[in-house]
Amino acid sequence: MSRFDYRSTALRVASVGIVLAAWEYAGRVPVSIAFPSLSDTVQSAAQMVSDGSLIRALGITIVPLVIGIALSTVVGVLLGLATGLSRRTEWLGIPLFLVLQAAPLAALIPMLVLAYGVGLASKVLVVCIMAVPVIVLNSYKAVRYTPVSLLEMGRSFLGSRRQVIFKIILPAASPVIFAGLRLGTAAGFVGAVLAELLISPTGIGDLITYHQSVAEYPQMYAAIASVILLSAVFLEILDRVEVKLFRPERRAI
Repeated sequence: MSRFDYRSTALRVASVGIVLAAWEYAGRVPVSIAFPSLSDTVQSAAQMVSDGSLIRALGITIVPLVIGIALSTVVGVLLGLATGLSRRTEWLGIPLFLVLQAAPLAALIPMLVLAYGVGLASKVLVVCIMAVPVIVLNSYKAVRYTPVSLLEMGRSFLGSRRQVIFKIILPAASPVIFAGLRLGTAAGFVGAVLAELLISPTGIGDLITYHQSVAEYPQMYAAIASVILLSAVFLEILDRVEVKLFRPERRAI
């Protein structure tokens, strides 16, 4: 590992440490009776893991989340590639996704409940409407702004359109596409929790709602922190997949 990597890792650890220390201090002051300390939250999380409630809740939450993110990835990347490669598709689709990205999508949840009920389908759709616009727009920009020099090189070597797309455009666009996937995944986690809070109280949303209603704030924050931790794990997995498939220069470090 290079000196730069050691420094980067040290800064990451320091930033996390500062946030956790500030959390503990704010809980000890306290800034609010509804804001527990880090140590109380960790203790509550350990208790919820030991009795199985946290694991069961995460297992329920992860089902619509994984389905929604998988669908959003496939649909979002394909639509992003289509809009980036075709001017007509761009004119037709990009304004719609710009509006969806700017719109308060949580306001659509009651409409989804009326149309699809309170089951799995509604929750998957909430994850998708939160994640797809982000993935589409990032994939579109990645393809649209492929360096002109690379495209001209492909044409000078008489590459077919298929070869230019798969051997030049996609490898050049992959970092931005994966950045969009990471942002879309984060938005999907927000959508999954919103769905459980607003559609039907199940999974992590049920834990958050219940412990808030009975003023058990350490348990409530433990449930919230578990979602954040799960999201961080998902994003780290995406980063490793990107490095393995498309970033050989980072594998070599």
